Amino acid sequence: MQNSVQNSVQSSVQSKHAVPDAGFWRGKRVLLTGHTGFKGAWFANWLARMGAIVHGLALPPESRPNLFDALEIDKKIHSHFGDIRQFDIVKQAVDAAQPDIVFHLAAQALVRASYKQPLATFETNVIGTANLLEALRSRTDVKVALIVTTDKVYRNREQLAPYPETAELGGHDPYSASKAASELVLASYRASFLQAQGTSILAARAGNVIGGGDWSEDRLLPDAVRAWRNGDTLQIRRPDSVRPWQHVLEPLAAYLCLAQYAWSNPATSLAWNIGPDGAASVREVVQLAHTAYGKGQIAFATEISGPHEAGLLALDASKLRQALGIVPRWKLDAAVEHSMRWYRDFENGMSAEVLCARDMDAYLQAAQSTAQFQPGQPV
Repeated sequence: MQNSVQNSVQSSVQSKHAVPDAGFWRGKRVLLTGHTGFKGAWFANWLARMGAIVHGLALPPESRPNLFDALEIDKKIHSHFGDIRQFDIVKQAVDAAQPDIVFHLAAQALVRASYKQPLATFETNVIGTANLLEALRSRTDVKVALIVTTDKVYRNREQLAPYPETAELGGHDPYSASKAASELVLASYRASFLQAQGTSILAARAGNVIGGGDWSEDRLLPDAVRAWRNGDTLQIRRPDSVRPWQHVLEPLAAYLCLAQYAWSNPATSLAWNIGPDGAASVREVVQLAHTAYGKGQIAFATEISGPHEAGLLALDASKLRQALGIVPRWKLDAAVEHSMRWYRDFENGMSAEVLCARDMDAYLQAAQSTAQFQPGQPV
């Protein structure tokens, strides 16, 4: 009987953190770095929709079009353009925001670009993170800081077995190495300063993200849409690379839920994997995208070329499931379908605002229906 009551209490607590709570975010002061990027614009839009007071810090958007402009994010939040490699700019943004919660998404986030600009990649991802953490030092008003790294922080052993949070960190390419290095900086600041002052600090390692509104270069679905829209053949250089693909709303929802939990549980674990159940090849994703888009040609390379990239990568996200009850809501086919429908409908004249709201409403409906307690573990 006692165990039954205890499990019931755990169920209530865990279910509370399995989905984002708009009531929690209403009126919260949030600093969001990287708000002009693909994930950042989705995130800024979601936070503003829930009534958070959001300050953003990022470089101006690079692509045209871009989701930041399409959603008119600058009208919804306090937007600041600046380089996180410059400490004074970061400090000014933190002081202006006076945040309760910080989400750090700003990064040089492309593997192939890191080979072309390794020093800029290390400066942005390592020094930029250190600048933010230094700006948070001695600010007792910051309750939670969530630093987004990547699934590529692990030393890749080219194995199908998924990596848990306890796996060895590493990084062959400059991007992966810079993100692993930023986690060492994060752990140092947590142990030396932030934990003692009451700031809960977390690292979120999310898998490969897809979704409508991404127009970045050298990303799978944006490259596909550009090629097929223009009547060109999509060239796939590594069709058999395996990745943990997920819709952009999956990690964003997990970031929100983790911050909600850490708000009242400051000793929350440092590192969290966020990914789907399983992984899929580039070939599988492209074929799903082609079916959903309805037209276009594909050419799959038969020989690998270009700089080194991981061939096999999968994440073990069971800790997130067991501790907070957070599970993926859209399987890969649904994630790809929602993404390609977003692009098709945008090309046909629908607004980004309507399209993002449609996907968010559908995702939240799925999240509410699947929020179930699973036996917890210490976090």
